[in-house]
Amino acid sequence: MPPREKYLRLGELLIKEGIITQAQLEKALNIQKQEGGRLGEILVKLGILKEDQAVATLGKQLNIPYFNLGTELKPAADQNLEQLISKDFALRNTALPLSRTLRSLTVAMSDPLDLILIDNLRKLTGCEINPVIAARSDITKAIENFYGKSKMFEEAVEASYVNITGISDFDEAELADQELSLDKLIARAEEAPVVKLVDLIIRQAIDERASDIHIEPFKDRTSLRYRIDGKLYEIPPPAKQLHLPIISRIKILSKLDIAEKRLPQNGAFLVKLEDRSIDLRVSTIPTIYGEKVVMRILDRSGVVLDLDRMGFEAKQLEQIRRAINMPYGQVLLTGPTGSGKTTTLYAILNEIKSPTKNIITVEDPVEYRLDSVNQVQVKPDIGLTFANALRSFLRQDPNIILVGEIRDLETAQICIRAALTGHLVFSTLHTNDAPSAISRLIDIGIEPYMVAPSLALVVAQRLARKLCPDCKEAYEPTVEQTGAVKIKADLIYRPKGCAKCGQLGYRGRICIAEVMVINERIRDLISQGASFQKIRDAAKESGMSTLYESGLKKVEDGTTSLEEALSLTIGIE
Repeated sequence: MPPREKYLRLGELLIKEGIITQAQLEKALNIQKQEGGRLGEILVKLGILKEDQAVATLGKQLNIPYFNLGTELKPAADQNLEQLISKDFALRNTALPLSRTLRSLTVAMSDPLDLILIDNLRKLTGCEINPVIAARSDITKAIENFYGKSKMFEEAVEASYVNITGISDFDEAELADQELSLDKLIARAEEAPVVKLVDLIIRQAIDERASDIHIEPFKDRTSLRYRIDGKLYEIPPPAKQLHLPIISRIKILSKLDIAEKRLPQNGAFLVKLEDRSIDLRVSTIPTIYGEKVVMRILDRSGVVLDLDRMGFEAKQLEQIRRAINMPYGQVLLTGPTGSGKTTTLYAILNEIKSPTKNIITVEDPVEYRLDSVNQVQVKPDIGLTFANALRSFLRQDPNIILVGEIRDLETAQICIRAALTGHLVFSTLHTNDAPSAISRLIDIGIEPYMVAPSLALVVAQRLARKLCPDCKEAYEPTVEQTGAVKIKADLIYRPKGCAKCGQLGYRGRICIAEVMVINERIRDLISQGASFQKIRDAAKESGMSTLYESGLKKVEDGTTSLEEALSLTIGIE
């Protein structure tokens, strides 16, 4: 095996291969000195390097074969490898057996220099270990595919349709009335098949990168859907007779009242998956066929709070950074629910926070916890509203205030006054585009002469699904496909589907935005009570790229598909 010293020169090889620059290497090395850790992992965290690039380069440096998920990372099916190494051991150590020849066992590892693991594998299997290197995430997916994660889920779902002791004997009249004794309901919610099924539903949703889980009752069936990258997908559902126990199990976990089925309820619970803690926000509503549950998955480890990686164009980033580093003024983010406004606000705070600034937020709910930021959760039932919290904030000597959403005139007035009296204020509105935010503030009741001097910047955004980089395919669009849309690129890309993206063709999302800087001309138009269209025309003349134009740029550079961009921006141009 090659000496460990070669691993320490990974940076030099990356520069030699032209993958990173000297400046990027020095930045990573400085972080390594301060926080420790491996250079490759630091470069991946910074977004400078993709995980597979880091692993492939490390393999080359160590002269160890590099395997990836799409091709080589497939264990031999006829060698009983799952009996040599258990799934639990494989997951805990990120090690996957691939093939066995006599007494030599080939194992994919994320760290082929882990001599302790190699020694443990040797003792466990009685074989000499031949390590190959692969990305940690690829090994984890390959382990789940080999040991049968999806098979486990399907078996649990199938089991719910057949003979499940103590559950399949629900009386039809009981199901029709949605009435069961509380003791009976709790007992059934705690039975092993139900507990296992709920665990698997949540586990699979997290593995599939879902943001929401929908469990819905209908007349003769239960529906199970996951929202992945903004779209809902049907999943094989559990049996109808399991709906009540499943809902009860989720309510018990969320500390909700399982006896109350007539009113909506909200709760939350925490799950731990490997080394991650994931919040689940639970919402129930009564429907004519029973209670529907939606679980929102908040995986903090999966969210990158970095403005450079949100998807803004270089010019837009420059405009945003100029505004968020001003000493006072108001910055608004607009867009529909689920368009990434809150994530962008967190990324902004993450960039500008410092020991010299007092930052206070009021949110409903607090979705992600930020170090060095004072975050307040509104509680209307005890009188802690946005407006009441804001009034108190102004006595807390703040430099920067974040308001989760402007919902009423009182909140809007306090935000405007704070911006006019030397504070930097961030907030959100629900409007279709950036110029509409001005109309909305005036419609709420703010006078134009107050809006004009206080507003610094408005950002409207959408989240577009990114084409899977491993399977997207290029094509030359025809006139029939583009219609009136003018595409500058000769070739654009469309989704295809592969194992890495779950055959969806898309993986992850990116921001499409329009950034409207409030310059002197726009301020004059606002003060004069000019129409929305005049303000929009002035912003475009000042160089603002519209949502539609930003979407087309993402199509031309191969980030998303034409269909996806048009579905988000058509009608806004």
